[in-house]
Amino acid sequence: MLRIAILGTASSGKTTLAAALAGRYGTLWVPEYLREFVDVEGRVPVDADQIHIARVQRERENMAAPAAQRYLFCDTTPLMTAVYSRHYFGGIDAQLAPLADAHLQDYDLTLVTAADIPWQADGLMRENEEVSIIINRMLNEELTARGIPYVPVSGSIEQRVAQVADALSRL
Repeated sequence: MLRIAILGTASSGKTTLAAALAGRYGTLWVPEYLREFVDVEGRVPVDADQIHIARVQRERENMAAPAAQRYLFCDTTPLMTAVYSRHYFGGIDAQLAPLADAHLQDYDLTLVTAADIPWQADGLMRENEEVSIIINRMLNEELTARGIPYVPVSGSIEQRVAQVADALSRL
């Protein structure tokens, strides 16, 4: 089973892509825990919440992995939590850093969704379009600094799924 990371800024289509890919390949996808956290807590996370969010995200991936068929599509990863921590809290917590550092070993393919679809606010947890531009730049910096290769995906959902199918065929 190959674990596929789907990263990108808010409102860049990560969830839509994860669900579409799981449907195409008859497997599972792991939703972004941050959404659930915000809904349940009724607030955006603070610095101290970041390690909890990253750990739960990984726990849910690990719980889903045995039932996945060939691929497990992960709607975000602890690396994305680290990027947001850098932006909102000025750095990556010492406890969060190892989870983010493990990205290269933990995922067989990293996809980065382009912010080329209409931006939509998403409740309490979503920043505005200008912040998304900053987060995208920071994500690219983190991927480059960590030597993590990635496949950019863009266009309509059909185009994105085709781009991912091509990348998966080369694994």
